[in-house]
Amino acid sequence: MVKVVTLFLIGMLVLALFGRLRMPGRHRKARCPSCGRPLIGPGPCGCGARG
Repeated sequence: MVKVVTLFLIGMLVLALFGRLRMPGRHRKARCPSCGRPLIGPGPCGCGARG
């Protein structure tokens, strides 16, 4: 049982490392310069400002 849990944790660690290598710049927090709301997608902000 301990062996299975250890292998599972090692597998999860490897997947996490590959995920970080594939998408290193994903932790960017884009905010609207006008109102400060988070920007989701490429379109303009809900307040009407171009984000």
